[in-house]
Amino acid sequence: MKSNLKEDGKYKYVEVGPEDGEVIMLLHGLFGALSNFQGILGHFGKEYRVVVPLLPIFDLPIKQVSVSALVEHVKDFVEFKEYEKVNVLGNSLGGHVALLYALDNPDRINSITLTGSSGLFESAFGTGFPQRGSYEYIKKKTEDVFYSPNIANKELVDEVFDTVSDRNKAIRVVKTAKSAVRHNLGDKLHQITAPTLLIWGKQDKVTPPIVGERFNELIKHSELHWVDECGHAPMMEKPEVFNDILERFLKGLKVEA
Repeated sequence: MKSNLKEDGKYKYVEVGPEDGEVIMLLHGLFGALSNFQGILGHFGKEYRVVVPLLPIFDLPIKQVSVSALVEHVKDFVEFKEYEKVNVLGNSLGGHVALLYALDNPDRINSITLTGSSGLFESAFGTGFPQRGSYEYIKKKTEDVFYSPNIANKELVDEVFDTVSDRNKAIRVVKTAKSAVRHNLGDKLHQITAPTLLIWGKQDKVTPPIVGERFNELIKHSELHWVDECGHAPMMEKPEVFNDILERFLKGLKVEA
């Protein structure tokens, strides 16, 4: 995945698929990586123009670190790439950013897909890292993201451990997490008018099932699909099920159009 990373000005991103294809923009979470979306890129990249912008969580000046700054980055990126409309998909913090972007730019949104999205409630590392230096602690917390602990392989655990062990990165993680809590969207979701797909792991410990149900209640044109034996990242843990749900949703939009 890293070998496919493009750098253009201030933007870093992966993009696959035909240039004239309908755009699917994927937004990763706070500890997410571009590799989280390999299954989506491989499945949809033949027909759609699939793009994964790298959110500048660790590149922003410390005083600018916030969810709002990430939304602004996404807005600038879409304009830079001259996408007319996007199907935006976000996991965890990426879902939060997707919703804020959609609220500010409804004319650019074709559809929204949320999976394990923050914005209402989330329970991850909290607002600090009391055992930041403990590899076993980070390993356990990373494993808790998934229903099947073995999904959290050594490469993934090492990546999270390196992030929280780096003081500058850890500070940015905490600031971003606190900013997300302040940007609760409970009183704004009724403004979402775009067709919205919710794909939720039944065993999600970070954004529990009740969160998916609440999103479904508050977003008018939304449909909720459960994925069993699955945690916070269905597109990683159950890629075939996830892709099937997403494909049916996107094809349904084309029929309605």
